[in-house]
Amino acid sequence: MKTLSPTTITTRATLTLQVSLSNPNHRCFLSLPPPPTGLHLSLKRHRLKLHFISKAAESTQPSTTTTDKTLVPDDEFTLAKVSFGVIGLGLGVSLLSYGFGAYFNILPGSEWSAIMLTYGFPLAIIGMALKYAELKPVPCLTYSDAKNLRETFATPILKQVRNDVTRYRYGDEQHLEEALKRIFQYGLGGGIPRRSAPTLQMVREEVTEDGKYCLVLVFEAKALELSDFEKRQAKFTSFFGPGITAEIG
Repeated sequence: MKTLSPTTITTRATLTLQVSLSNPNHRCFLSLPPPPTGLHLSLKRHRLKLHFISKAAESTQPSTTTTDKTLVPDDEFTLAKVSFGVIGLGLGVSLLSYGFGAYFNILPGSEWSAIMLTYGFPLAIIGMALKYAELKPVPCLTYSDAKNLRETFATPILKQVRNDVTRYRYGDEQHLEEALKRIFQYGLGGGIPRRSAPTLQMVREEVTEDGKYCLVLVFEAKALELSDFEKRQAKFTSFFGPGITAEIG
């Protein structure tokens, strides 16, 4: 860890959307200020990145730069990470199984068989319905230095995006569905077919070499071209909040 002397700095948080394209030769950066000296942007084949840089207030706190690239395990327990479809289906099937066994005197508790069958059947139905409508959370890779900066440098929009895509959702066809629908205008004039919409694959929290918190969203979008993203740069900027600049790479 290297400690710098107190200075006045402008903090920025970066949201990166990394998209897989069918054309491996696409490389482009949109509407970015000149990058700081020594800034390294990792580019991979078949990848397209959209960076959203949110401007924050100036800080007079001492600046500390860390280069800890240790992955932090996502072992925090929250109800949002629990599949209610699995719970309902498991509980319902268990009650039905034991209820039938008790009813035919294979298992003890025949006097409770009617109650178990009465409650087990609707629980199993509800569990199956939730399981059918379930959208699983995407994997999230978090580096230690990014976790340390998240609360201070990540904007409320970045935190909301991360929380929304790393929990179970019900009734949605894909993560960030509303955002993608507005940006790509599914089925409308000048838009794209819904079947061609990019699909979120994973998220990653990291810190750039100049100390900015960075949230990377990795999409699969093999049916789209680079121009489909270039002409929607302003829409990405406006949807994810004021002061956000989009970058494609």
